[in-house]
Amino acid sequence: MRFAFVVPAIMIGCSESASDAPPTDAAVVSETPPTDSSTDSGPVDVGTILTPGDPGAADVKLTVRADTGHKTLSRLIFGTNGAPDLAKNRPRIVRSGGNRLTAYNWENNGSNAGSDYCFQNDRTFVPSSGPNTPGNAVGPLLDAAKAHNAHAIVTVPIVDYVAADTNDNGDGGAGPPSCVGDVRKSGASYLSTRFKQNKPQKGAPFSLTPDLADAFVYQDEFVSFVKAKWGGAPRILFSLDNEPDLWADTHAEIHPSKVSYDELVKRNIDYAKAIKAVWPEAQTLGFVSYGYAGYTTLQDAPDRAGKGEFTDYYLKKMNEAEAANGKRLIDHLDLHWYSEAREGSVRITERGDGTAAAARVQAPRSLWDATYKENSWIANDVLNAPIRLLPRYFEKIAASYPGTGLAITEWNYGGGNHISGAVAAADALGVFAREGVSVATLWFLHGDEPFNRAAIRMFTNYDGAGGWFKDTLVSAASSDDAVASVYAAIEKDLPAAMTILAINKSGTAKTAAITLAHSSNFGRLKVWALQGATPEIMPGADVTAVATNAFRYAMPPMSVTMLIPQP
Repeated sequence: MRFAFVVPAIMIGCSESASDAPPTDAAVVSETPPTDSSTDSGPVDVGTILTPGDPGAADVKLTVRADTGHKTLSRLIFGTNGAPDLAKNRPRIVRSGGNRLTAYNWENNGSNAGSDYCFQNDRTFVPSSGPNTPGNAVGPLLDAAKAHNAHAIVTVPIVDYVAADTNDNGDGGAGPPSCVGDVRKSGASYLSTRFKQNKPQKGAPFSLTPDLADAFVYQDEFVSFVKAKWGGAPRILFSLDNEPDLWADTHAEIHPSKVSYDELVKRNIDYAKAIKAVWPEAQTLGFVSYGYAGYTTLQDAPDRAGKGEFTDYYLKKMNEAEAANGKRLIDHLDLHWYSEAREGSVRITERGDGTAAAARVQAPRSLWDATYKENSWIANDVLNAPIRLLPRYFEKIAASYPGTGLAITEWNYGGGNHISGAVAAADALGVFAREGVSVATLWFLHGDEPFNRAAIRMFTNYDGAGGWFKDTLVSAASSDDAVASVYAAIEKDLPAAMTILAINKSGTAKTAAITLAHSSNFGRLKVWALQGATPEIMPGADVTAVATNAFRYAMPPMSVTMLIPQP
């Protein structure tokens, strides 16, 4: 079970800085990324390929071919929970999510902390100054996203009750063991006195100034409110609650019993229908599972017997719901992924520093590698085999509900305050791109996590001037996946513009022999590297070709490098 946190703080009111201008060599490397490139456009004509020369012997070989492996990546994988420093980090999507949103009342901004803090209703989403306007939990984030041309994910509660008030009953931060703010201490009728009934549809005209005096909160009215204030580009997606497989633990105040297969399916259908009725073009994410036991048994759901794995059951039922309703209700299967990998007795996500770095930098291989078996209860005790998470769940989608995207709206490998975290995060992002993940948003587990932020910038703003990893993936392979990873992409309309992300997972420097099969004759590689103790991406000396489109690059220890081929 992951640690739970309140939605991260966000930066609002920022404008793009002068550093957004492209660098002087933009004729070769365009710096105007697409807003969203989630649709595969097929092969790209890159011209007649030059056969690369021999770069000589090296520790690892990185082979890139611009004429094969074409796949348009979704830029919505470069996202964050919350919106930290959008001008610098430039995530392409930001999410308002987490445990706090399950009992969120958009009308008065009340929410319940659940087991994260004493099950109290409080003022987390009520501004400390200024008017308490409806939707304040998402408003500042959506304002910031719109100002920076980023998409956004808004969470829609789908439980039966949301907070009616923001009164913590004077707990004053005392916390356990007193927890006087626990709503369950408010009498046997606390659900009617401390909460309002949550409904998917209002069945009456909507208002931008909702009725605070009635006993109900309507989520289709919330979607209408969001559409009216922030609709249009950039796109807004809607998440169907947060980690329902853990409601009985995190939100026992409103859902004390374990959620069942059929209950969650019905809730997803009812609320997705309500969202699509108001905003047909809006995309939805479900079922927003917390982790592997949720994917498989819905955390030991009471009605699981004879129904198989929950993800399979869910996809089949959503497919049937589309047929019954004449439209798709769920656009993305949303699974949270906090690696269970361990180094010795330490789970890699439990530490924000360099502890367990060796296991951390290998852990992203469990996303795809059929030859890699990590040290975790999933690989050792459940599967007794490599996890290969993404192929496994894409296969389920193909079998039960083709066309559904695969989203990972919470993920983290730990080490966010250490270079090992950046290595793991950058590698995971490369895998997300290559394997076809549609949406991904990093959750910050240990404070600001500057190295994880830097890992995202490697794809969105590596040079501080808008430099971005290109939109069409090409074939890229490492001779030793345990030592190094490589990902490469070209710009669809300007194939000479190429970016290559090279990752050294080793604690020692490694020489990489790089060959580029491309129609352009590249004489040098520009270098931007993330390494060492400073979470800033710094320029390095150009790497000069040793033969036709052949290079030798000394990869720094434990590093992430963006290489940009130049004539």
